[in-house]
Amino acid sequence: MAFAQNASSGWEMGTAGVIVLPTALAIIFRKKYPSFVLSFNQALVELSTRLAAYLLLLNDDYPSIERNPSVVVIFPDVEGGAKLNRALPLVKWFLAIPHYIVLSVYLIIALLVSIIAWVQTWSTGKYPSWASEIVLGTIQYLNRLQGYMFLLVTDEYPSFRLK
Repeated sequence: MAFAQNASSGWEMGTAGVIVLPTALAIIFRKKYPSFVLSFNQALVELSTRLAAYLLLLNDDYPSIERNPSVVVIFPDVEGGAKLNRALPLVKWFLAIPHYIVLSVYLIIALLVSIIAWVQTWSTGKYPSWASEIVLGTIQYLNRLQGYMFLLVTDEYPSFRLK
């Protein structure tokens, strides 16, 4: 099961938040995305996504700090920051406000669906496909939002859909 795009949990957002300001300043003033920050953010997002996939029963592999081919996060190519708009880091947090509300609803739904899926998996031994679409979609939505607002790896406004 491959996860594309950009995930987040509380510790990850806090850690990535320390890097948002310097990254934003580098994009604004130098039009460059520091490569070491990009690598760090990608590794952090992949770890968080592996952990979420494991906890929500989407993946049976224990989340390691090493890459796992079944859970992959792909960042868009920013060409060192050349593809990114210099002014958008100043307003992305504001433009993402509607996404906070939608994300809250999606997370509550994903939690309820996961509880139902856990019970169904325990009783039948098979994770329901309808549940995996909702939970996976929520993780992907979270990744897209984080990639847009915190990690600054895209200027494309994220869609509100799960897919």
